[in-house]
Amino acid sequence: MHSLRIAAVMALSLSTLALGGCQTTTSGGSVGAERKQLMLVSSQQLDQMAAQGYNKLKADAGAKGTLNTDRAMLHRVQAIAARIEPQTRVFRADAPGWNWEVNVITSNELNAYCMPGGKIMFYSGLISQLNLSDAEIAVVMGHEISHALREHSREQVSQAIAAQSAIGLGAALLGLGQGSADMAGVAYQSLIATRFSRTDENEADRIGLELTARAGYDPRAGVTLWQKMSKASSGGRPPEFLSSHPTDSSRVREIEALLPTVLPLYAAARR
Repeated sequence: MHSLRIAAVMALSLSTLALGGCQTTTSGGSVGAERKQLMLVSSQQLDQMAAQGYNKLKADAGAKGTLNTDRAMLHRVQAIAARIEPQTRVFRADAPGWNWEVNVITSNELNAYCMPGGKIMFYSGLISQLNLSDAEIAVVMGHEISHALREHSREQVSQAIAAQSAIGLGAALLGLGQGSADMAGVAYQSLIATRFSRTDENEADRIGLELTARAGYDPRAGVTLWQKMSKASSGGRPPEFLSSHPTDSSRVREIEALLPTVLPLYAAARR
């Protein structure tokens, strides 16, 4: 009976957290990416932390002489971003007004990301080693921007807070020490966060493909991009920013299924 009361209290606490924080800051667009999200921290907090991290990353790269050394590549990536950024208004009215920034680090690493608030970083290896076309760069960029639009980082931080709150409460009620709560937290991150991140990746694929098309880049490049990614990762470790993504084959099928929806947007953008 005691354990049942504890379970009831924990369930009520989690429900209260969830009800108080369920919201979304984005619209679904033509691809229908509609979902409520658990948001227990503010966008401003995440944006501030992201800006600090981004500035440190730039400073470190600058000290190593690897920041924006290829001016042609930098201008190319910035030009693509300039076409995608205005299209973000479809999903968030405030996004075109973000303090966007795009930089390139010279590195063999196959990586790219967009931090909360619009801080974009590409690694030169992703473009040069895979010989990406502008449309393929746009697919990658649209995907990474979608993570920021959808505030996936904010959502995952909120999920971790909710989990730790429940774990801490359960440990206190059961008379366990902090070590047990910490161990449970590690288990949560290992077993649950990855599953959620796969959901995030599928969502970013959908939104990103629409951004690509609306910016006037052929969304069919999504198929050739992931074919290149699959070849690059065959027989070895996948590119870093694909570590928790869906399999290449399922991703290609998803893109092909979305093409009838996004190709008319591409055609309209090209008029």
